[in-house]
Amino acid sequence: MEAQPTQKTILVVDDNAVILKAIAMSLSPKGYRVLTADSGAETITILRNNRPDLILLDLDFPPDAANIGSALSDGFLIIDWARRMCDAEKIPVFIISSSDPEKYRNKAEAAHILTFFQKPLDTNALLTAIKKTVG
Repeated sequence: MEAQPTQKTILVVDDNAVILKAIAMSLSPKGYRVLTADSGAETITILRNNRPDLILLDLDFPPDAANIGSALSDGFLIIDWARRMCDAEKIPVFIISSSDPEKYRNKAEAAHILTFFQKPLDTNALLTAIKKTVG
């Protein structure tokens, strides 16, 4: 899908295909272009070729069978790597995770990620935050 000049692009990063599809189905009708990645490696590939306006990022990913112990199985490491390797430091990031937000509050603040949505996602709250952040 080709982005329209005013259309905002959102990259959704989650290893769960159902969540990727559900978020895409929520955002696309609202006029957002949605890119999806199910791994850290795919996230980096997408960011090398696209400049999304926002990233929705899960925190936990299964280890990459081809790269045991891969650093890209942790959402914080994925975004750190993306910021260093793909010039993505100015792209806002929202965490979407089933983890308790309090558990990651300090780590999220240190990574300049101040918005955390716990799964199951409140779609209306997510859409409101997206609109406030990227229009």
